[in-house]
Amino acid sequence: MWQKYLLNFHIALEAVMANKLRSVLTALGIIFGVAAVIAMLAIGRGAQQEILEQIRLVGANNIVITPVVEQEEGEVKDKQPGNTDQKNLSGGLTLLDAESLQEHIPGIAGISPEVLIESHIIKDGRWRSSKLVGVTNHYFRIGNFTLEKGHLFTDKQLRRGEAVCIIGKGVAARFFAQEEPLGKKLKVGQNWLRVIGVLNERYISEKSISALGIRDYNMDVYAPIKTVLLRYENRSLITKKDIKAASRKRKTTKKENYHQLDRLVVEVADASLLSSVAQVVGKTLKRRHFNTVDYEIAIPELLLKQQQRTKSIFNFVLGAIAGISLLVGGIGIMNIMLASVMERIKEIGLRLAIGAKKEDIIAQFVVEAVAISITGGIIGIILGLLLASGITQLADIPTIVTPGSVLLAFLVAATVGVIFGIAPARQAARQDPIVSLRHE
Repeated sequence: MWQKYLLNFHIALEAVMANKLRSVLTALGIIFGVAAVIAMLAIGRGAQQEILEQIRLVGANNIVITPVVEQEEGEVKDKQPGNTDQKNLSGGLTLLDAESLQEHIPGIAGISPEVLIESHIIKDGRWRSSKLVGVTNHYFRIGNFTLEKGHLFTDKQLRRGEAVCIIGKGVAARFFAQEEPLGKKLKVGQNWLRVIGVLNERYISEKSISALGIRDYNMDVYAPIKTVLLRYENRSLITKKDIKAASRKRKTTKKENYHQLDRLVVEVADASLLSSVAQVVGKTLKRRHFNTVDYEIAIPELLLKQQQRTKSIFNFVLGAIAGISLLVGGIGIMNIMLASVMERIKEIGLRLAIGAKKEDIIAQFVVEAVAISITGGIIGIILGLLLASGITQLADIPTIVTPGSVLLAFLVAATVGVIFGIAPARQAARQDPIVSLRHE
């Protein structure tokens, strides 16, 4: 029995090798189809990985609260000139809001208030624009930041607003290339800050920087939030400068930023409670701000779902294109194998005449189709790996090739050979031996 199968297999391979050019042309559809499957699945995996990385930077369990200009509504008569009954009683987003949310709402694992100031760094005659970020230690934990050296802010430094800072890896490389940064001072804006820590470098692509409001954290300087509010800027306080500026702009309708904080991130302990906690946070802030909606609440989980849906659609489209490529390749195999049957009628008749059964003829042509498909699949896998690597290098698009995608492509190639090789094999087996021997 096994000798019979081996003989059929040997005859099939001989037929493939005897017509190398025809076999190569037959396999082209499978080669490009398999390569397309691997390359497109790699692009889809890379896109998924990048999306998840972006969500991780923002925080999938976080509620992000950002200040906005007060939203106003009402009757037209209420907005007539001289009508000043309606007043903005909200003090904006403040540290007191953060403390109140932490104290009164269960399910909150941590709160990170932030103040962001456009500033510059000066050291040893070198100058560079930068961002000064006022934070607490919760910021580093919620944002998954890790220290390369040094330590986080102490309770005393946070409470008293001392002139200390933690710098990004990029700042350390530019201003402390030849020296140890810990204990040294940087002039940030108009104040000197002592460096107590350096963060590990975080690789962020250009797309990630522009998406979701993510910036280049490696070039930021981080100071205790009270240090920033006391020594730099506190928008919740009214100064003489503010009064003069307001008097100059009293005829304009431009709203001034009166919020003490630029962002407030609430980390929820259980992701399943994200929406519920967000609703309670919204109601609490509305009550504290005297029904003034001067904030925006964003839940990255919703963005994650939308991004995942986009990725699924993207993978579906890519898979459909690759599937069509394989279908075309399979049809090509069937057509050329049918043409091969017509060319080899005399050979088929001779085999039938000397005792070969119909199942032997079927096995021979199926094995030929499968051999061409598998060979084309192997070449297609190599081409697909090269395509994925080339896309990453030339187009700067992340690609991830998984063993599963390679195995899938290989199995699809073999299946295509079996399915599209059956019809030509049956046609070959139906040939009349006598008629076939007379065929010229």
